Amino acid sequence: MKTIISIVGPTAIGKTAVALQIGNKFNTEVISADSRQFYKEMTIGTAKPSQKELQSIPHHFINSHSIQDILSAGDFEKEALKKINELFQQHDVLILVGGSGLFVNAVLEGLDDLPKAKEGVRESLNQTYKEKGLSFIQEKLKEIDPVYYTEVDISNPQRIIRAIEVFETTGIPFSHWRKNKKTERSFKTLSIGLEMDRALLYERINQRVDDMMDAGLLKEVETLYKSKHLPALQTVGYAELFDYIENKCNLEEAVSKIKQNSRRYAKRQMTWFKRNSTTVWFEPNKLPAIINYIENNL
Repeated sequence: MKTIISIVGPTAIGKTAVALQIGNKFNTEVISADSRQFYKEMTIGTAKPSQKELQSIPHHFINSHSIQDILSAGDFEKEALKKINELFQQHDVLILVGGSGLFVNAVLEGLDDLPKAKEGVRESLNQTYKEKGLSFIQEKLKEIDPVYYTEVDISNPQRIIRAIEVFETTGIPFSHWRKNKKTERSFKTLSIGLEMDRALLYERINQRVDDMMDAGLLKEVETLYKSKHLPALQTVGYAELFDYIENKCNLEEAVSKIKQNSRRYAKRQMTWFKRNSTTVWFEPNKLPAIINYIENNL
């Protein structure tokens, strides 16, 4: 049976390095499920694999879209499954790697059948966000759906608005709509999670942000400032520097905020991925154990 090896875990833990080594071991290709690395204009702030890494193994869905496009989880599900079916003509094993839990789930399990929103609800919520800001809608989500609040990327206003929209349409929290039954797929999945001591992970996150700044993140953000209203750019690493450009804070404060929000995002990622009881967890430096687990379960 064809198999997808899914590699998940929080930001900065080393998913790319592990995926490359497994890819080389099994002579296969990588499907990226990182919802920020789709966009070709966002490079430094999304910690994309280097050109050398991208050339060592074929990668799909990195630099595949423009920030002018909105690639939803539903769109990604369709496009990724089509690509997976094509690649299974040449490979028995493929690798799916990324920290965007919703996009990973879209491929492996299918998406929830959410109700259609009432007319005008989305427009009203977008206006509320525009007038009252991100913190207001974050607090609203926390009040109506504390479960989803602990899991969602709360720096992403579109996902927050979608959850509130579902609640205002149905009166039922977004988290209650998640289905218990997976969509049947034609392939087998081996789910591997990467984890490490939280203090060490937070050190890695802080160092990564410093490295991004040294690599020219501020310049990248400045070139994208005119497009800051686009959903793809309303994310950690970009939003904080937009505030700096608008003189809402100094550069040191903006960098500190990126580190803080990245650490919070990592915590939410782990909350999301730990929900999957079939995921087997390893430290990223335990590659022989990971390889052994894969070989024993293919």
